[in-house]
Amino acid sequence: MPENPDDDPFHDCELGPDAVLGTRTFHDVLFTDDTEKPMNVLTGETPAHSQATVKEAKEFAASVDTDTPQIALPVSVETQIETQSKPYTSAAFFHFKATGSLERHRAYHAAYEADAFAVDFEADYASGDLTITVDRANES
Repeated sequence: MPENPDDDPFHDCELGPDAVLGTRTFHDVLFTDDTEKPMNVLTGETPAHSQATVKEAKEFAASVDTDTPQIALPVSVETQIETQSKPYTSAAFFHFKATGSLERHRAYHAAYEADAFAVDFEADYASGDLTITVDRANES
């Protein structure tokens, strides 16, 4: 552990690097063509605002102006109805809705920002699975 907390990218994290080192797959977390969409009970049709494809969602996530790569996450049916929104949103690839906890989100974020780690991810929109790999930079 570095003597100066400013030298430790995990100093503000509940989890250390061991919690994120290696490869981990998070299942069914991405927007897919099978993401639940609302249906108008009177017409049996999906409202126009909720009609979307994976291609559209990926393009939207890629268009977000940020240095952190984005993924397309599903939006709940309730939110789609209440906000008249698309069935997807974008978020950093290590977002807690994808990784399952705020603690893991912070640890992946710290690793991604640190030069001491190499972080890569694969978003499989066919299965909805997100795979994140973290290695020490001198090992990758």
